Amino acid sequence: MAMNNAAPTLGGEKYIPYEERTGTESTVYFTRDLSAAGLAKIYNRIKEVLEGKIAVKLHTGEKNGPNIIPRDWVKNLLDNELPGGTIIETNAYYEGDRTTTEQHRETLKVNGWTFAPVDIIDSDGAVMLPVNGGKWLDEISVGKNLKSYESLLVLTHFKGHVVAGFGGSNKNIGIGCADGKIGKGMIHSRSDHSFDIEEEEFMERMTESTKGVVDFFGKKIAYINVMRNMSVSCDCEGVNAAPVVTPNVGICASLDILALDQACVDIVYAMTEKENHALVERMESRHGHRQLSYMKELGMGSNRYTLIDIDNGDKVMQLSDAVKNLVPFGE
Repeated sequence: MAMNNAAPTLGGEKYIPYEERTGTESTVYFTRDLSAAGLAKIYNRIKEVLEGKIAVKLHTGEKNGPNIIPRDWVKNLLDNELPGGTIIETNAYYEGDRTTTEQHRETLKVNGWTFAPVDIIDSDGAVMLPVNGGKWLDEISVGKNLKSYESLLVLTHFKGHVVAGFGGSNKNIGIGCADGKIGKGMIHSRSDHSFDIEEEEFMERMTESTKGVVDFFGKKIAYINVMRNMSVSCDCEGVNAAPVVTPNVGICASLDILALDQACVDIVYAMTEKENHALVERMESRHGHRQLSYMKELGMGSNRYTLIDIDNGDKVMQLSDAVKNLVPFGE
């Protein structure tokens, strides 16, 4: 594992407004339709790059977690749009209901992930993927079975996260493909197993892990973020997740991981203070914006994009359009 003792670049606590960004624009698709039909509709906008044996990286959650992507949405997608697709997961780093493969299998049953194959990709061990241009890692340990897939659909529940600030596609891959025994340890701690890494270093390590996976799949990878039930807690907290106080928004998708995560963050910031205060505080207090700036530094995508409203004839939309008439969660 590469080591660099230089102080991490600061700035992950600061939101960068759109007008201060540079570079080309990618395309991000948007629908307000939070349903199985909406998920299928937006999937069809980014599916063209997926071929062969397709893995679907999904956070299936701790037992009885209330905020995960609805199972019936995913079942509809796999039955009708992705026949033969396989959900992939890895075992957890922390002690809980997904630490071992046996515990994980039981949790999958409890949460209803029984309608399609679920490959716990580190159940048979791990392999190393190279990380090009990383500051902390020159390789990352991922679930061994990841290499048996030709394409990857990253299907993410966008929400907060107790360490990462927010969990988008970057977190879903960076933590979610790293194996539970070694890879997740490489992200959370240094080679001497110390856990005193700073917020910015954690964001960089997680993003470098993501880069290893993204580079492995090349152009055969697509991303969807579901902006629903956005607690400040990750789905790994299960029934202990903080109450949801942020309105539901819709679903976003792109072939550019940075543009997608950035667009979701921008949508949150476009809300009123009453609507977004919890998620904004979580992102900024954990320096979560470093995920975005570091993805750009590593050449993983663009933080500028065109937002396409697929509900209205592919109209180019403004962020303000995405947060019009939001209904507070629970009403």
